Amino acid sequence: MHADIDLIVTLTGGMAAALVLGYITLKLKLSPIVGYLLAGIAVGPATPGFTADQHLADQLAEVGVILLMFGVGLQFHLKELLAVKSVAIPGAICQSVTATVLGTLLGHYHGWGWSAGLVFGMAISVASTVVLVRVLADNGDLHTQTGHIAVGWLVVEDLFTVFMLVMMPVVFGGGASGPAAVASAVGIATVKVAVMIALTFIVGERAIPWLLDRAAATRSRELFTLTVLVVALGIAVTAAKVFDVSMALGAFLAGMVVGRSQFSLRAATEALPMRDAFAVIFFVSVGMLFSPRSLMESPGLIMATLGVILIGKPLAAWVIVHLLGYPLRAAISVGVVLAQIGEFSFILATAGKSLKILDDEASNVLIASAIITITLNPVLYRTIGAMEGFLKRFMKDPVPVENRVQHDEDEPEASGRHRVVVIGYGPVGKTLARLLRDNRIDPVVVELNMDTVRRLEDDGVRALYGDAMHREVLEHAGVGKAVGLILSSSTMHGGKETIRLARDINPDVFILARTTYLREVAEMRAAGADSVFSGEGEVALAMTESLLHRLGATPDQVDRERARVHAEFSAMTSTGDEPRTPPPADGAPPAEPPAPGAPETTSAGRVNPLGE
Repeated sequence: MHADIDLIVTLTGGMAAALVLGYITLKLKLSPIVGYLLAGIAVGPATPGFTADQHLADQLAEVGVILLMFGVGLQFHLKELLAVKSVAIPGAICQSVTATVLGTLLGHYHGWGWSAGLVFGMAISVASTVVLVRVLADNGDLHTQTGHIAVGWLVVEDLFTVFMLVMMPVVFGGGASGPAAVASAVGIATVKVAVMIALTFIVGERAIPWLLDRAAATRSRELFTLTVLVVALGIAVTAAKVFDVSMALGAFLAGMVVGRSQFSLRAATEALPMRDAFAVIFFVSVGMLFSPRSLMESPGLIMATLGVILIGKPLAAWVIVHLLGYPLRAAISVGVVLAQIGEFSFILATAGKSLKILDDEASNVLIASAIITITLNPVLYRTIGAMEGFLKRFMKDPVPVENRVQHDEDEPEASGRHRVVVIGYGPVGKTLARLLRDNRIDPVVVELNMDTVRRLEDDGVRALYGDAMHREVLEHAGVGKAVGLILSSSTMHGGKETIRLARDINPDVFILARTTYLREVAEMRAAGADSVFSGEGEVALAMTESLLHRLGATPDQVDRERARVHAEFSAMTSTGDEPRTPPPADGAPPAEPPAPGAPETTSAGRVNPLGE
């Protein structure tokens, strides 16, 4: 019982501190990771007041590491790496080697020894994916040549990190002594890793999608999320217990397998919020290890480490990118955005501490360096224009290299056609999607029925399996460049939130929404919908027109009565009160019933829903 209370207190105290400090740092336009690390310092033993249980925090952090690596594997896109392989692969390798060598020499000079120096060097060679993507996105460079190079660069660094996590227990575990023994241990470990990778992809690519398909068929969000978590944790534990390799590698491979399936987008949007929660605990647990006294005890070591991260790494990246013929601005941007360390540095450092290679002093230096570099990175990125202008005085900008990022499919904008995102593919969504295609407008369907998604893909219609309530799904569907968004289901859960997210992503997108009840129309409009269609209202209008036709009303009478019904519903949806019947338009008398046996009068009109 006592342990349960400690766990709850540790979780509550750590996450509450992370919430407050993460919010403050975000308002200061800094990465929330800084806030999470500061929260760890605040609840750690080095500061007065509340102290969380370090042992319990470390155990929770292990889950965070597994889910972080699963997320990396899930979002690993080989095409992004292949598109910029000519610069990302040699660049990442050269920069990582440069930073590792500098860090190794620094650690050895400080008296840690070669092993500790090597692990320390590897830790400061790896940049934070979270920080890099955030900085690029905030400055509008994520989908530019700079962004593509930087993301591909990070993919290589991530793979380098995974390899190091696998090799560290083999090389530094103490079970082998001498070059021959180490080589033998590395060979055995390589065979184990190869077997595990082969089994994961051969068996996993059949079993995991089948398992996720069964979970998705239940239409239960909880069961689907639980299935994804079981896959991630199960393969991670199997990697450690059966193949004697790191759980991080198992989680990474599990993410890659899920990422190659049709369930990748839904897994990323629904299951990975659990990753974010445990990742916060991971950063808090890292911050708890920090001793503020280290700033006074090792100021020279911290300054030297900052020199490697802020000068050595960017300079190496800039030289490589520039020598390969890329524009000066791209070279500077890639170098600056990589001038920070983050989550993978801590993962490597945690592995080093568990193997008794790194001590508390090294951890303190890494934490201090991470806080400082993550804080400075957005500020430094804003000075790229000034750096470019200064350097152009002394050197010529090379001819820009073509940005050869390949896509699985042509963007609709490239062909001059528009894009409309259709959420839901029931009878209404199906009809509207067909109408869009007939008018040379490309629909992108977002659906939670996997069978429907597969059928649409077979028919050549772009379809995504995911929940439109998540921002990532809307962004992946292309709402940012879409001319329209259609919520075609009246029973969709979270329609108002989806509208708000879409409006935030693209303020100019035209949003059509459908709802069941008239009382919901005003709320949908307040959320940002341009036009809202209520099932109650449309049924009432259709029945009114049918009855008038049956009674033999003239086309003018039908039009007046239609306007009258619209006015009633407009008054109701704008005030929330019961509608009051307005007088007939222009003082016209109400429709009179036809004489017995009189023929029905009908009218037809063609409506262009897109206003074209």
